[in-house]
Amino acid sequence: MSNGVNPGKNEILFVPLGGAGEIGMNMSLYGASGQWLAVDCGVAFGDENSPGADLLVPDPAFAMERRDKIAGIVITHAHEDHIGAVPYLWRLLRRPVYASRFACAMLERKLQEAGLADEVPVHEVTPGRPIQIGPFSVEYVNITHSIPEAHVLAIRTAAGLVVHATDWKLDPAPLIGPPTNIEALQRLGAEGVLAMTMDSTNVFVPGEAGSEATLRESLTGLVGRFKGRVAIACFASNVARVSTIAAAAKANGRSAAVVGRSMIEISEAARRCGYLADTPPFLSDQQAAQLPRDRVVFAVTGSQGEPRSALARIAAGEHDHVKLGEGDTVIFSSKIIPGNEKAIGRLENQLARLGIEVIDEGDHFVHVSGHPGREELARMYGWIKPRIAVPIHGEARHLHEQARFARECGIEHTAVIENGAVLRLAPNGPEVIERVRVGRLAVDGTRLIPLEGTVMTARKRVGFSGAAVATVVLDGKGRMVMDPKITVPGLMDAALDSEAVTAAVDAIVEAVEHLSKDQRRSDAAVAEAVRAAIRRTLKRELGKRPVTEVHVMRL
Repeated sequence: MSNGVNPGKNEILFVPLGGAGEIGMNMSLYGASGQWLAVDCGVAFGDENSPGADLLVPDPAFAMERRDKIAGIVITHAHEDHIGAVPYLWRLLRRPVYASRFACAMLERKLQEAGLADEVPVHEVTPGRPIQIGPFSVEYVNITHSIPEAHVLAIRTAAGLVVHATDWKLDPAPLIGPPTNIEALQRLGAEGVLAMTMDSTNVFVPGEAGSEATLRESLTGLVGRFKGRVAIACFASNVARVSTIAAAAKANGRSAAVVGRSMIEISEAARRCGYLADTPPFLSDQQAAQLPRDRVVFAVTGSQGEPRSALARIAAGEHDHVKLGEGDTVIFSSKIIPGNEKAIGRLENQLARLGIEVIDEGDHFVHVSGHPGREELARMYGWIKPRIAVPIHGEARHLHEQARFARECGIEHTAVIENGAVLRLAPNGPEVIERVRVGRLAVDGTRLIPLEGTVMTARKRVGFSGAAVATVVLDGKGRMVMDPKITVPGLMDAALDSEAVTAAVDAIVEAVEHLSKDQRRSDAAVAEAVRAAIRRTLKRELGKRPVTEVHVMRL
C-alpha cells in the first residue's frame, strides 16, 4: 500500500473508506486537481466482535495523511451511518462541514454533546444552489428517502461530473420533506455524467420500494384491530414514519407518545426545521402511561434489538413509565439490518413471553424501505446515463449484482470495488490504481481504538477463554514468603471449583520451586513460569487456557 496517492488535474479518484462491501459506516473521498472532498462520515453499530464498544467508525488514516488537502466534508443526509462519526473524527480531520438544514440541526446536537459546538465550522447548504469547495462544485439535489432532506450530490470537477447517489428511493408521496427533483436529475444526465456511485442495498428487490402514504393506510387499519396498548418500533430518524404513527393513533381515537431519547430529540429537531407542523405535540411517556390501555400508541426506539433502547428496557420491565403485557401489541415497523437478526429475535421472544403480540413485516404490511428497488434503479440509470457505474452501499453480493444490472441498463463501464480501493474515473473506463489502509475503529469511552488491535483482541480472548490474575510475593533471594493468590473472573466459581483453584495454587508453588536461584531473582522468569503453570493446570482442570497476568512482588 502506498500513501503517495495524489489526484491530477485531468482525473477523478474515488476512495471508499467505508460503505463499499458493507451496509453502514459510509465515508468516501473524491480526489481532483490535487485536492480531496470527503463525502459522509458515518458509524456502524458494535457487535460480538467489539466487546464494550457500541459504535464503530471508519479508520481515517488515509484522510488524515492528506488532511491539508481535504477541501471539506459534505453530508448527504442525517442518518447515523452517514453523519454519526463527525463528532469522533472531526478532531482528526478539522475540515469545514457542509449539510442541509435538517442535517445541520442533527449535527448541532451531536457537536454540543461532544463539546465541539464552537469549534466545528458547519455550513448550511441550499439544495439546487451549487457551492464551490476547493476545486469541487457541489450541487445538492433533493431526493426522497426514509429521512427528511436526503440528497444526490452532483460533484463537478475539471475532469468531469460525478453523481454520488447513496440512500434514496422514488417516493411519489413522501409525506415529510421535499419530493425528488426529477427535472434536476434529468438535467444532470443531459449535461453528461462521467460516473455515478449507486445505492445497491435493494438491488435484488423487484419493483419499487413503496410509498409512505400507502403504508400510512395500512398501519392505521392495523392499529384499529387492537384493544390494548400498541407500541410501534421504528428508526427514530424516520420522521415520516413517526408522523404516520401519530396519524394512525389519531384515526383510532388514541394519543401518540414518543419513547426513547433519540426519538424525542429527532422529533424536536424536525419541528424546529418546520416538519411535523400538522402533527400535534407528542405526549411524554409519563403522560401516556396514565391513559387507558386502548387510548395510546407509543412510537419507540429499538427496532433493531439495540440493548439500551426504549423497547429493550420495556421488554425487560426496566422502563420507568411504560409497561406492556398480556393483551398489548408491539409492531416492528422496520426492515432487519443484516447482522441484527439474533438481537431482534431475542427481543421478540422476550416480548412474547410477556404475552405481547409481536408483528413484523413478515406478518403484515408495516414497513416500506428507504432504498430503491430494481425499477427505481433502472429509472435513475435512464435519467443520469453515466459512462461508469460504481456500486456502493451494499455487501459484496449487492455490488456485483448492481454492476450486472447496470450493464443490463446500458451502462458502458462498471467497477466493483470495496473499501480501500483507489479507483481512477476516466472516459475510457475505470481502473483501480492503488489500495490504501482501511479498517474500523471502536468508540471506547472517550477514545478510538483499532477493532483488530491489541485491546479488542484481548477482550475477545478474555470473553472466550476467561482471565486469570496471580500475585506471587518473593524475597530478594527469590524465596516465596506467602501463599500465592489467584483470581479467575468469569472462569471459575471459587465455591464450585475449589479443587481447580487449589490445583492452580499448587502449580504456582511448584513452578517457582523448580526455578534456579538466578531465575528466581528475575521477575520476568518467575512471571513466565507461573503463567505457564496456571494455563497448563486450568487447561487440564477446566479445558480452558485463560488470558493470564502475573504480578511479582519483592519484599
